[in-house]
Amino acid sequence: MSNVTIAFLLTLFAGLSTGIGSALAFYTKKTNLSFLATSLGFSAGVMIYVSFVEIIVKAQESLTAALGTSLGEWITVASFFGGILLIAIIDKFVPEFENPHEARDRSELKELNDEEVIEDKSELLRMGMFSALAIGIHNFPEGLATFAAALKDPTVGVSIAIAIAIHNIPEGISVSVPIYHATGSRKKAFLFSLLSGLAEPLGALIGYFVFRSVFNDLTFGILFASVAGIMVFISIDELLPTSRKYGKGHQVIYGFIAGMGVMSLSLLLF
Repeated sequence: MSNVTIAFLLTLFAGLSTGIGSALAFYTKKTNLSFLATSLGFSAGVMIYVSFVEIIVKAQESLTAALGTSLGEWITVASFFGGILLIAIIDKFVPEFENPHEARDRSELKELNDEEVIEDKSELLRMGMFSALAIGIHNFPEGLATFAAALKDPTVGVSIAIAIAIHNIPEGISVSVPIYHATGSRKKAFLFSLLSGLAEPLGALIGYFVFRSVFNDLTFGILFASVAGIMVFISIDELLPTSRKYGKGHQVIYGFIAGMGVMSLSLLLF
């Protein structure tokens, strides 16, 4: 199996995990906030560790090979912050209320079987649709990031895909719950949740067809350093605050350290 196929399948797996979140929302009575908080911390640990220890190092190696030591190092740093700027701009244009990456209060996580009468179903439907759109916008560069990492190193790609899949699960919940309450249809809620995650493999496909004719050390280096920036921003702006919001005590830091530990072991063993 070629690296391209592996990279695309990993990206597809990460994107489809929004459907897992949707299914969990339907078939579990209560959201396990402790597990959610620890998992999000774990995901952030994986993504930050691999960004600084593996991805940006390989980006610099590629860029210095293509441009020389001094210029290669400067372009690495510029590309890293360019990735941060890109995802920050995308985040800026998604309204905070509809942005599923913004942390919510614990009280906002309602059970699906809550018997509270919801009067304004159109508002709920709007919130669910906007959440799906917001997730799709955010997932597009995440898909490109996963694909690029897996294309360069499948071992790193597996770890990143798992980390992104973990943080896509609560996103699936954020889409399916309001749509389900508004329409009463599990099928519609699951479908919109799943479709929002498909932006990730779409990002991978578009990225591949755009860049495949110019894949070389320079392109890989710029793309890889940008991926590191995107992942660091996602971790600091989304995963850690959300994990802190839902967690208690030291759950966040334990999950974060565990994520770094697992990532470091996987890099050493494979």
